[in-house]
Amino acid sequence: MKQFAKYVSFNILGMLGISCYILADTYFIAQWLGADGITALNLVIPVYNFINGLALMLGMGGCTRYMLHRSCQQEKQANQIFTQVLYLWLFLGILLVLTGVFFSDNIVILLGADEQTFKMSLIYLKMLLICSPLFMLNQILLCFIRNDNAPGLAMKAMLIGSFSNILLDYLFIYRFNMGMFGAVLATCCSPVISMIILLPFFLKKQNHFKFVKTRFQLQQSCYILSLGGASFVTEFSNGIVILIFNLLMLKLAGNTGVASYGIIANISLVITSIWTGIAQGVQPLLSEAYGQKKSLALFLKSACFVVIGLFILIYSFIFLFANPIAEIFNQEQNILLQNYAVQGLKYYFSGAVFAGLNIVIIMLFAVIEKPLQSNSISLLRGFILIIPCAFLFASLFQVKGLWLAYPVTECLSFIIGIYLLRKNACQ
Repeated sequence: MKQFAKYVSFNILGMLGISCYILADTYFIAQWLGADGITALNLVIPVYNFINGLALMLGMGGCTRYMLHRSCQQEKQANQIFTQVLYLWLFLGILLVLTGVFFSDNIVILLGADEQTFKMSLIYLKMLLICSPLFMLNQILLCFIRNDNAPGLAMKAMLIGSFSNILLDYLFIYRFNMGMFGAVLATCCSPVISMIILLPFFLKKQNHFKFVKTRFQLQQSCYILSLGGASFVTEFSNGIVILIFNLLMLKLAGNTGVASYGIIANISLVITSIWTGIAQGVQPLLSEAYGQKKSLALFLKSACFVVIGLFILIYSFIFLFANPIAEIFNQEQNILLQNYAVQGLKYYFSGAVFAGLNIVIIMLFAVIEKPLQSNSISLLRGFILIIPCAFLFASLFQVKGLWLAYPVTECLSFIIGIYLLRKNACQ
């Protein structure tokens, strides 16, 4: 339990730091560029989710396989896994950079930008895609270092990277008057600073994972991607939810509605990062126990209790202070935006506990090498259920219905997840 407390607490703090990348941008953009700035940023967030999802797929999928080899004292095979992850990172990184250079305009239009938000969205998106290899490599290294018995270093790097983003946001947006470009430049500097913090770990040769000479192995790489697929779907589905909600909100309430959802979406990133922090924190312990054929029940139950306890604290705070939370991002004191945001905070986050439990269950299935079950739950909550629920509830109850689609989806996904968990436990 000491190990559990150490890994989970360190990782929650670290993931909170990473989530502040976009949250800090939202705050400073709200103060400097107003509702249009929040709308432009919110239109681009799905791309950030996609990039982070790819990084988690490589990092978590690779680490799950890496830890299974290490727990069996198979150092050579473990290092080959790390090398395959780097090959995949290089390939995907090049694709993202080329996409940013040549297709950013088309993507911004597809995301729903209009004349008011196109230019700001384009600036943020293009820079984000060009710098995407930095975000991905940082996330991959953090995953492996956490699994290399150094969760404290991973937390330190994530927090320092995040705090530097907040400081740079202030300097670039306020002091240097760089607007949206300053916001994204600050965000792109953060993973670089994080990796600088990690550098001594490699220079002092404290790391057990190493790049080794080996050819690219398609079968091994596909298996890594399948194990990390649930992490990708979980993260990317957040982006899909934001995209669908943006499009529906544009029809229901225009740019003001999208701006209000921008507040909800950014706070959701922070809460999701807490759940991801719990899942990632317990993953090395689950992987090691599974590799040594020990019981996983204690770690699983502990993670679920932590999710429930934190949800009670978080939702109580959001419910009681919904109005002042919305006011922080409503610099123009737009009454309609304020009303939408307060209503959204209270309804939307009522389902956060199910989201947290779903993420833990998804991680468990990935660890015990059941990618079909983990990917199924991820797809249910990220695509199969949320999209029809959003359209149905929005048509029936307008904006209020849109807020309710998220908790209903997470609750249904949780019920199915428990069923799959019980079914596999009996096998």
